[in-house]
Amino acid sequence: MTSTEVVFVVLSAVGSIGAFRLVTSKNVVHAALYLVLTLSMVGAAYLVLAAGFLAWVQVLIYVGAIVVLLLFSLMLTKAPIGREALDNQQRGWAALVGAGVLAGLVFLIQNAFGSAPRIQIQPATTSEVGASVFANFVLPFEVVSVLLLAALVGAVVIARRDERP
Repeated sequence: MTSTEVVFVVLSAVGSIGAFRLVTSKNVVHAALYLVLTLSMVGAAYLVLAAGFLAWVQVLIYVGAIVVLLLFSLMLTKAPIGREALDNQQRGWAALVGAGVLAGLVFLIQNAFGSAPRIQIQPATTSEVGASVFANFVLPFEVVSVLLLAALVGAVVIARRDERP
């Protein structure tokens, strides 16, 4: 095993542990911090795969922006935080649905890595990716930004309503 493979295995193990703790945590803030850990490990895996641009996009957008938005929405809506917030009696059904989804995914990808010819992807520079994003995908980015802004404004409005006597 090469050193790159060892680093990749360590990163994937830490990311998997973080993802498991994310879904089993009973505190919403702790779950958000486990999400930061998991997304950071994905970014580090991109660095190991020599995809520096994707790694920094992962860190800046997901770890930086999405998790901060999640924490702000938790704080502004005064959502219940703690053990009683996430404790419900539907764990059995959730485990059953999760096992079903896992079985479906395994069924769908069981033959995906066989002897099919590999697709050759040409590497792109950062300027080519930027030109593609701003030429072809401007509308989806603008729609997502307006949606996130509307969610933040909605959280502020809901929080303001709760403060009135």
